[in-house]
Amino acid sequence: MALTARIIPCLDVRGGRVVKGINFKNIIDAGDPAEVAKRYDAEGADEICMLDIDASYQERSTTLTTVEAIANQVFIPFTVGGGIKKLQDIEVLLKSGADKVSINTSAILEPNLIQEASKEFGSQCIVVAIDAKKDGDAWSVYTHGGKNKTELDAIEWAKKVEGLGAGEILMTSMDKDGTKSGYDNDLNKKLTSHLRIPLIASGGAGQLSHLVDAIKIGNADAVLAASIFHYEEISIARVKEELMKNNISVRSNI
Repeated sequence: MALTARIIPCLDVRGGRVVKGINFKNIIDAGDPAEVAKRYDAEGADEICMLDIDASYQERSTTLTTVEAIANQVFIPFTVGGGIKKLQDIEVLLKSGADKVSINTSAILEPNLIQEASKEFGSQCIVVAIDAKKDGDAWSVYTHGGKNKTELDAIEWAKKVEGLGAGEILMTSMDKDGTKSGYDNDLNKKLTSHLRIPLIASGGAGQLSHLVDAIKIGNADAVLAASIFHYEEISIARVKEELMKNNISVRSNI
């Protein structure tokens, strides 16, 4: 766990709109990406993450107009993912205002991309996202927005991408995604026992205790959440208050 925990609202974007689903399905609208991002910046988010959730599945690149619109509204680190296949895609996103890129499907199909990208742009820019689902005593990795199961084990894959130069892991539990039943702390705790790079926990935030537990029990360095922030069920300031009450250091909103 890092010295200072980070709170990262996630904008899942489809067709130029922020959306949210349950277990990667039943998608509903949650607003305009740039407006939502601007609100989070003002509320004290530590970072913003935007994932173009259909880009890989539809075999296209991330919508740059949306990236530029968000980048113009925020003054905190901004990560973009979706449909990144080559170094040129990363370069374009960084030039369009992203501070980091998140690669998922393409990292699995072409692991050398992680190594090449970290050498070209610095490992601090490269986040590898992993979508994992419980499979017996292990967790299987899925590609294309959770649509295709692979033969990869989530723990082993995370260790491999760290070795290839990833600067951070964004781990989403598909079992927990949108359920509001808490993060998969078993998975995250197991992951952090093997990793030296930061882990962002994703999937399952529903109440304040879940975010605290993700850091205290799951040993995550950052917590990513969507619907609790989109629908203003819990504010970022409230999360930071609760973390501080639990002796977890956070960045000041001032």
